[in-house]
Amino acid sequence: MSTTENRAAAGPAVADVGAVEVIAPNFKRRLSGVTTTIIHLVPVQMRTLGIATVGPGLPDTLPKLRFGQLFGLLKRPKKRPFRIWHARRNPEMLAGIVLRDVFRAPVKLLFTSAAQRDHKPYTKWLIRRMDAVIATSGRSGSFLTVPHTVVMHGIDLGQFRPPAIPDDDFAATGLPGRYAVGCFGRVRHQKGTDLFVEAMIALLPQFPDWTAVITGRVTPEHRGFADELKKKVDAAGLSERIVFLGEVPDVKVWYRRVSLYVAPSRNEGFGLTPLEAMASRTPVVASDAGAYAELIVPGKTGAVVPAGDGNALREAIRPYLADPALARRHGEAGLADVIERFPLEREANAIAEVYERMWARG
Repeated sequence: MSTTENRAAAGPAVADVGAVEVIAPNFKRRLSGVTTTIIHLVPVQMRTLGIATVGPGLPDTLPKLRFGQLFGLLKRPKKRPFRIWHARRNPEMLAGIVLRDVFRAPVKLLFTSAAQRDHKPYTKWLIRRMDAVIATSGRSGSFLTVPHTVVMHGIDLGQFRPPAIPDDDFAATGLPGRYAVGCFGRVRHQKGTDLFVEAMIALLPQFPDWTAVITGRVTPEHRGFADELKKKVDAAGLSERIVFLGEVPDVKVWYRRVSLYVAPSRNEGFGLTPLEAMASRTPVVASDAGAYAELIVPGKTGAVVPAGDGNALREAIRPYLADPALARRHGEAGLADVIERFPLEREANAIAEVYERMWARG
């Protein structure tokens, strides 16, 4: 049994509250992009910081503060003048404000904003009460009215990697065709799954070597949307070449199996899937939702089209289906770009610099 498995079997790794310098709260039980960020980032931050999480929905391998330990936050940490409460959602900002301003705990508040829209008045009120703010992209920063630092998300290059073994090949799936184009994530209108399906219905009859693969959960409120898409696929006679896999045990291998990844979201927070694809040596066609346009180098690592524009999406996909060699070249370039610009360690280091500035200001 590995060290990680031993820790998981023993239960949550309870943190020593006196040694905790940074707290990463997570007040949402269901997996989300924010939760995924915490899961990936905290193990890297643990190498140089006393950091702990608090809240549900996180693996037991991460250091955690039990709610009973929160009273320990009323005392200063052993090595710092105060702790940093690093919030990423409204309820977490509010909890930090209560901790600092009501209970007078020695904490300073940091908020990371990924929103690609104007904030609502309540959120603006919360943000104004933060001691420092991070934006995850230039676009998200453009909606902030307070000083902020842009720190873009990174990707774990150990978990997301190029194909290396036979199971990474599309042939291992048993699906028809020689190449695959993928669209991963929750199946819903916001994610643009319908735009992808419509593009595939138009393109696949012209490119018999290609199969489309859709993975992701369908929640009850979006069941009708997903069922309508499947009906369209059946009516087009493409049910064997546009495949809905649902939730898969490990989506990482699917990034390696597809020769092109499509991210057609109508709106997005940051959006990690293009980085996950490029780290797997797969080029990306994406909308300009979220931070996608800041992640992709058009004509080199993929293509970017206006969000919601199905015709533009279809025509941006077409050259890759017509020329798999183009997909390979852009996949190689995407991998090199991610290694240079988006390793997870680079994100962790940039956030650590924000922490140090906060401690230096006192």
